[in-house]
Amino acid sequence: MTPEEKRRMRSAARFYAVQALFQMEASGAGLDRVTREFETHRFGEVQDGIEMAEGHVDLFRKITSEAVNHQARIDQMTDRALVAKWKIDRIDPTLRAVFRAAGAELVATDTPPKVVITEYVGIAEAFFPEGRETAFVNGVLDQMAREARPEAFGQPGAR
Repeated sequence: MTPEEKRRMRSAARFYAVQALFQMEASGAGLDRVTREFETHRFGEVQDGIEMAEGHVDLFRKITSEAVNHQARIDQMTDRALVAKWKIDRIDPTLRAVFRAAGAELVATDTPPKVVITEYVGIAEAFFPEGRETAFVNGVLDQMAREARPEAFGQPGAR
């Protein structure tokens, strides 16, 4: 497998993780049920004549499980990063899923923060093609990354 194929699989896993987190919130379904459904019916499947990307299963599982395990911490980080004192429960549920998935990578993996930000801004662009939300997502994720990983930004402090 080429490095480009690996990168595409990791990007697809992130995209699927956002969708799965959204689905869990919208339906009330549990982590195991939703991850099983995604792995069985979405990864590499053909839907409406379009072949869905094959996702990196381990990364998908890591993001979704860590987003659930650390949801309170991630939501608090998001609240602190939101401008105008908005709370996470007031924003679009798709954006909540983006922030939770990105937050999971920031608090529970060694993925460089700049990669996390770039990847999830790209995902936000896919869901919100008109573009208003991408600058918002970029700003919130930058603040979350600085809180979760100050050392990556030359700031003192540890995770």
